[in-house]
Order: sequence, then C-alpha cells, then structure tokens
Amino acid sequence: MRLRRLALFPGVALLLAAARLAAASDVLELTDDNFESRVSDTGSAGLMLVEFFVDCTANTNTCNKYGVSGYPTLKIFRDGEEAGAYDGPRTAVSHLKKQAGPASVPLRTEEEFKKFISDKDASVVEKKNDLFSEAHSEFLKAASKKKNNYRFAHTNVKSLTFFFFFFLKKKILFRPSHLTNKFEDKTEKKTEQKMTSGKIKNFGICPHMTEDNKDLIQGKDLLIAYYDVEKKKNAKGSNYWRNRVMMVAKKKKNAGHKLNFAVASRKTFSKKKSDFGLESTAGEIPVVAIRTAKGEKFVMQEEFSRDGKALERLKKNYFDGNLKRYLKSEPVPKKKDGPVKVVVAENFDEIEKKKNKDVLIEFYAPWCGHCKNLEPKYKELGEKVNPNIVIAKMDATANDEKKTYEKLNPKKYEGKKKLSDFISYLQREATNPPKKKEEKPKKKKKAQEDL
Repeated sequence: MRLRRLALFPGVALLLAAARLAAASDVLELTDDNFESRVSDTGSAGLMLVEFFVDCTANTNTCNKYGVSGYPTLKIFRDGEEAGAYDGPRTAVSHLKKQAGPASVPLRTEEEFKKFISDKDASVVEKKNDLFSEAHSEFLKAASKKKNNYRFAHTNVKSLTFFFFFFLKKKILFRPSHLTNKFEDKTEKKTEQKMTSGKIKNFGICPHMTEDNKDLIQGKDLLIAYYDVEKKKNAKGSNYWRNRVMMVAKKKKNAGHKLNFAVASRKTFSKKKSDFGLESTAGEIPVVAIRTAKGEKFVMQEEFSRDGKALERLKKNYFDGNLKRYLKSEPVPKKKDGPVKVVVAENFDEIEKKKNKDVLIEFYAPWCGHCKNLEPKYKELGEKVNPNIVIAKMDATANDEKKTYEKLNPKKYEGKKKLSDFISYLQREATNPPKKKEEKPKKKKKAQEDL
C-alpha cells in the first residue's frame, strides 16, 4: 500500500489585517480583493505596516503571494511594494520612522560627511557626479531595500569627491570605530558601476549580529559566538573575544571553506541560544553554535579557549563531518499512547517507519489559543478513525522539526477545524479512509391515543 503523510498546521493558516503608519486607531482591514490597492495608497508617509494573523483561509491568494508561514507575521510595504519583514521590537514607531526616512542621505559638506561615517553602524557612501543617472537610481533602490541593515548616503560635491574618493573607488563601506580590528581595513571599496541590492551583502569576516542586521547575516552556513557583547559599555572587552573568533574566521576564509562567522549578544539572542540548548550558560566565556542553511545545528561542547585552538578543532571536525548534530527534543513519552500519539524529535522517525499507515500530525504551540480549542476535537478524531490512520501531535516550540519527512511529499491540511471536516478530509485523502457510518432511521414517535 502507498504510504502517505498528512500534516496539520493550525497556526499556519492566516488572516490578514493592516495598520498604516499613523494614529493607533487607523487600522485597515485587508482582504484578497482590496490588498493591492490599499497598500499602494499610503499617502505622504509612503509606508504601511501589515500584520498577518489567524486565519487566512479566506485570503489565501495574498498569504501565499507574500510567503506567510507563521503568525503573527509583520511586513513593511513601501509605495505598494514589499520592503521586507518587520522583525524589530513590538514598539514599532522608532523602527518605522527609520523606514519612512530617505533611503540615502545627501552629503554636502565635509562636516556632514565625517559625522555620517562616524556613526556606530556601518555606512555606505556613493560618489556620483550625475544624480540623475541610471546607476544612481539603482543605488537608491538598493538603499531602500537594505536600509534596515546599513546607513546609506551619496554626494556629488566636488570637494568631497576629490578629497575622500580620489584614491578610492565609487562606493565605500565605512566600518564603525568600535568594530576596528587588525584583520580588516577600516574601509571596503566597491567597484561595480551599478550597485543593486543583491550586491550589497554582509561586509566583514565576523560582523556583530544585532536585531537590525540579523536577517542579512542569517540564512547561510553560520557560526555564532554568543557572549556579553557590549559595544558601548565595554568595547575593548567585546572586541577581545571577537578578535579570537576572527583569527579562526580569517584562516577559514583563506582556505576557501564556506562557513560564515558572527558574534552576538547572549542577552539579545537568548531565544536563539535556547534553540541549541544553551539557555543556562553564563559567564564571560563565549558559547559557540553552528546552524547551516538547511537548518542543521551543531554545538561546541569544548570550552572556548583564549588561544583559539578549541574553535580551530570545532572547525576541523565540522568540515571533516565529525560533529554530531544537535537535536532539540522533549523526552520520549513513557506512557502508552492514547487516541493521539505524542511525537517528539527523538522518536519522529517512527512516523516515517509506519508502513501502510497514514499519519495526520499537528505541529502546535502550547500557548496557542486555536490549538487549545482544537484539542478536544482532535482527541475525538483519534478515537473515531481506524487503526490504519495515526493521529499525532508534536510541540513545535520544544522540538526540532525533522525535515526528512518532506521527501514523503506530505499534504498540508488547510480545511476547517470541525470534526466532520477532518473525517471528510481523511475519507477523501487517506489510503485507508475511515468508513462512513450509516445513519439509522429515526423511530417515529408513537401517536398519542385520544382519551
């Protein structure tokens, strides 16, 4: 018999709402029918913050178009175009003010220039004599898309272009002073005639990952050292550990290995640390973890050494394939299964090994109200289906989701959450569908005899 896997994601089907950058009461309700027209109508602000939240089954076209896969999801739209996900603090005003400002600031004097490049964040400056050229337009587009990650400016003042760019190139990255190190130059030159957003990639061999630039740094094979990064209060101490990481990162870069490096604050990214089981670690010594672009995770078990040798050994074992993958998992349940099988990361493979059985699995969060409301219906479903269909659930907040099941081409359940809807779905999709119960004819009430 054919093996199939059915997946239920009760918190992944979403509904849409939006808030314009204005008064708190100025909230727009968006649907598939009016989404495109409303996000283009942003008035003088040119900016809109859109929140996607439960239950997008009525607006699937919009949710699918913008790749919404969790809730609540916040996205920023500028002049009708998606400008990126909002992943900043939930007090979004300061973040949106930055978004609403110009993509690139014009620099007219030497004083403005020096002030701009002395900021705590990295700065990209373009020299362009012709501000109406196609190349400058491309630069402004790139700046608009990447303004979350860098500060952009441009100048066509001849005295500035001669003084600062005569021996340099058309575009320069100025690294902030607190990130100055002996492994990199203070500036990085870009020679491309056209600077598109795709060419503005992460600068530096070991950047300091923050809330503002994390989307630019993550998503690739990445090693992160977590410690008390305090670039304002303790810049010297922060750079001490960063330099030890950079020493190893520089060697890997020269060897042609594909692994990126970053340092990050253990306080700011405490949740990320917990993904690696490092939530209880403390002290000044960094803890190190690797996450690949495919989602594989590895943790440095050896204590970080000041001479960098422990990190060197981690690097060697990683590239040699000798590191054991880290898997976040709850303990395997000891008690026998009830109508709903409890699955954790450690026994997830059992689902794939259930031959001739279909599995409907719910990935849920304990705090999710919709998941709580579903629980009694889901339990009843487990009691009603035949033994050839396994009804299962897994706490997605406490267990790593093993992507190996994707090779089985699971089908996502996107229907309603009533018991009858689940049964109809299984009757339609399951290899061994549950049998329909024949309704017994209702007995007619006996006519009451007249007295």
